[in-house]
Amino acid sequence: MPLYDYRCSDCGDFEQWLQISDLDLPIHCSSCNQVAIRLISAPNISLNMGRFPQRDLTPKVVTRKEMSPPPARFQQAKAGRPWMVSHAPARY
Repeated sequence: MPLYDYRCSDCGDFEQWLQISDLDLPIHCSSCNQVAIRLISAPNISLNMGRFPQRDLTPKVVTRKEMSPPPARFQQAKAGRPWMVSHAPARY
């Protein structure tokens, strides 16, 4: 349920938790029972940030050893293609 900001002309600003389906209904001030105007404000995303770990955004120094590619998983054959059989020229 989102938290919305409202302004009463007599009492000032207040906040109200509302379902999105109830957004079009008029909201009355809790102290003077006058209809309040909804204010447009920036979303506050810091409420949800406590559940997730903060990422470390500081740059990391990378050494040349870390930049080298990992070793190959398969080794290359030392002499050509070992699975091929060489054929001698045919003599007629």
